[in-house]
Amino acid sequence: MEKDGRPNWDSPMQFVLACVSYAVGLGNVWRFPYLCQLHGGGGFLIPYLIMLLLEGLPLFYMELAIGQKMRLGSIGAWTSISPYLGGLGLASVVTSLYLCLYYNVINAWSFWYLFHSFQSVLPWGVCPINSNRTGPTEECEVATPTQYFFYRETLNISSSIEEHGGIHTGQALCLVLAWAITYLFIVRGVKSTGKVVYFTATFPYLVLFIYLIRGVTLYGAINGLKYMFTPKMAELANPRAWINAATQIFFSLGLGFGSLIAFASYNQYNNNFQNQAIVVSLINSGTSIFASIVTFAIYGFKATLNYEDCLDRMRILLLNTFDLAEDAISMDSVLEWIEKLNTTYPEQFAQIADKVREGELEGTGLAFIVYSEAIKNMPLPQLWSVLYFFMLLLLGIGSMLGNITAIITPLRDFKIMSRMSNELFSGLVCVFCLLLGLGFTTTSGNYWFTIFNDYAATFSLLFIVLIEVIAVSYIYGIKRFEKDIEDMLGHRPNWYWKIMWAVTSPLLLIGLFIFYIISYIQGGTPTYQAWNKELVSSVTECLAIQWTSLGLVVARRKVQCNVWMGGWLWCGVVSQELGSAP
Repeated sequence: MEKDGRPNWDSPMQFVLACVSYAVGLGNVWRFPYLCQLHGGGGFLIPYLIMLLLEGLPLFYMELAIGQKMRLGSIGAWTSISPYLGGLGLASVVTSLYLCLYYNVINAWSFWYLFHSFQSVLPWGVCPINSNRTGPTEECEVATPTQYFFYRETLNISSSIEEHGGIHTGQALCLVLAWAITYLFIVRGVKSTGKVVYFTATFPYLVLFIYLIRGVTLYGAINGLKYMFTPKMAELANPRAWINAATQIFFSLGLGFGSLIAFASYNQYNNNFQNQAIVVSLINSGTSIFASIVTFAIYGFKATLNYEDCLDRMRILLLNTFDLAEDAISMDSVLEWIEKLNTTYPEQFAQIADKVREGELEGTGLAFIVYSEAIKNMPLPQLWSVLYFFMLLLLGIGSMLGNITAIITPLRDFKIMSRMSNELFSGLVCVFCLLLGLGFTTTSGNYWFTIFNDYAATFSLLFIVLIEVIAVSYIYGIKRFEKDIEDMLGHRPNWYWKIMWAVTSPLLLIGLFIFYIISYIQGGTPTYQAWNKELVSSVTECLAIQWTSLGLVVARRKVQCNVWMGGWLWCGVVSQELGSAP
């Protein structure tokens, strides 16, 4: 496609909103609050903001500059820099394709939960009645209604990855709807996408603000906020905190997929992308912090309810076991009585020791309390459920617009593809991704979803962005890149940008890449969490794959697996052969 005939955003604001809608996604709402909890609350903000300056912002700026200068998608842009770098753009397209295949499944889940929110009683708030209508379903009663609804009703999950089963009709229809919405939003290229982002980029902030007001007024919310804003500075000495901060910045900004290059290619040539890069990066990081405040307020509410429920159950257990008077133990004195009775009656206390648990507001439990658990305990839970899952849907669709643009834009740059209409070509891409994505709606689909999520866009993205920054700094040349920026903006980038591109960012990326390789090797066998219907809980299964003369053979075992012997993975004493594929 000729550059002169390339469509443009209607205004710089559309471009900024498109970048915000793409970059601000589920990771800001879920992943960042989890990392804050994991690394000492507010103390995690220090390495996070430092990594934003050293890695996120310079690389974000670089990709916008490349897209605006070349006015081509990722394949054409990198081929223009060097004919040998065309494969770099192709790698971005393939990685974006992998992401598109499974990312819309999350939007399908959002649709599923959204549709089920319009009920008098939220289905994940109570257990369904069993077939004999004599009581709750046993699987749900042993687990929790929230777990049962997700694993059994939403996913209808199998016990392991090799038990395929059929397609979940409800999920498949939700996935079709998600792709239909995506198609409608991109059908006319930037002309339609530019209109949609006004809503997808702004409405989630309205919902977050409403949740903030409601969250801070919930009972016990202060406990979650105290945890977030009480930094554990010792975590700054933990290398894992810095690695996670760098990784979060990297993936949150959406670097390496080619989406930013594609979006920037529709800018006016003299558009001030430098200021836009700074604004979008700060909005993205600010959203993560804002969402964490909302999340920790709600986590504090749910954790406080769990804590008090735990104390009440322990109080009743102690009263019944030791034949104490009804008013002998108060809620405030439960922990004191546990210590006292354990000291006075050690043998009798030992019989119930496995049932005594001290609840707490810290630890991993705080990170894994899901929003749906908290929502069902709020007044008017249907209202809060609709708002929350509609917000997730908009966040997911906003990111999908960038993901699918990263595929369509570079392919449309080829003359043979440009002869097709936007409607037809976009439709073919969406249908292709939909058909392949239906595999994620089978009973074992969630396990494949996890594999794609863990491996499809991690090593590959790090490698892509590392080659990008090396190509710009040392193949294309910093001086030529400076002149290009001067030609577009009227001034050259200052020393900060040049040092980041030439030295700091490449070294950080190399360090991250080495860290991931070492972690992968030391981690032993890849594992995945499977839902065991008999145990009514998640179990860890390890997966071993070996190529033989008969084909691909898979072995698994529900125990800890970490020893390789003779080409086979041995789990404990024996491995179990499950099947082979030609």
